[in-house]
Amino acid sequence: MGSYPPTLIVITGPTASGKSALAVDVAERLHTEIISADSRQIYQGIPIVTAMPTPEERRRVPHHLVDMLPLDAYYSASEFEQEALSIIRRLLADRGVAVVCGGSMMYVDALCNGIDDLPTVPDHIRSGLKEEHEARGDEWLLDTLSRLDPEYFRIVDRCNIKRVFHAVEIIRASGEKYSRLRTGQRVTRDFRILKICLDAPRELLFDRINRRVDLMVETGLEEEARSVYHLRHLNSLNTVGLKEMFAMFSGEMTPDVAIERIKKNTRVYAKKQITWRKRDTDYSHLDIRQPDNAQKIIDML
Repeated sequence: MGSYPPTLIVITGPTASGKSALAVDVAERLHTEIISADSRQIYQGIPIVTAMPTPEERRRVPHHLVDMLPLDAYYSASEFEQEALSIIRRLLADRGVAVVCGGSMMYVDALCNGIDDLPTVPDHIRSGLKEEHEARGDEWLLDTLSRLDPEYFRIVDRCNIKRVFHAVEIIRASGEKYSRLRTGQRVTRDFRILKICLDAPRELLFDRINRRVDLMVETGLEEEARSVYHLRHLNSLNTVGLKEMFAMFSGEMTPDVAIERIKKNTRVYAKKQITWRKRDTDYSHLDIRQPDNAQKIIDML
């Protein structure tokens, strides 16, 4: 251990900013391990569309919470918080430092700031709601939330069906409005957190996104999407890259339009990530164009 208190290094930033490579470099130099904070990389069978760490990166540095759940498994930010904290505390006790890497904003914030202590949802409520949702669709779920909790419905991201589903199941389990159960109070962790955000000029970032999508197509995105097409109703597959491929398979889009739509929707998602991070002034920002950002992070320790 170095001459610093036990420290969690959080590396985040917009998609295609180079988070994974930087995290591997930092963790390798510090002889520690990486916890993924990506809500899609946790699932099995979709490594291309989720830009999962490569086999080489996983050989260089152990990665946790990646490629571990079947596609039909339920997983929440609260579950991530608890599992990640358990791994982090073990690593801090052993190595003095751990690295978290990911762009899922809810996961990163749950880990750094805590998440409301919401009631556990019984299996029969979750499975029952899942069956209703699959039978009636997203609009029914949105209408249900609007009726049960109009206050939360006004502020929820209605494109994030997983979040809408979670709110409805909590309401059913507790008998309370979700908006009343959310406190928004931040917790204080028993370790230091060093928060790093990667920045890039928008033109450079968008070019990297476009190139990444082209590479995904070259390395088998269509084949990966076809292998899970029969499961397209699952929430784990409600993600950019697969939604457009599914639309192509059903004849709603041509291949060229689908690929361009993936690029556009990924750029939109990156802008949302940037906006989210601007709300948090605790981040140290690093320009991806600068040399040896890994050493800069180590120096911050």
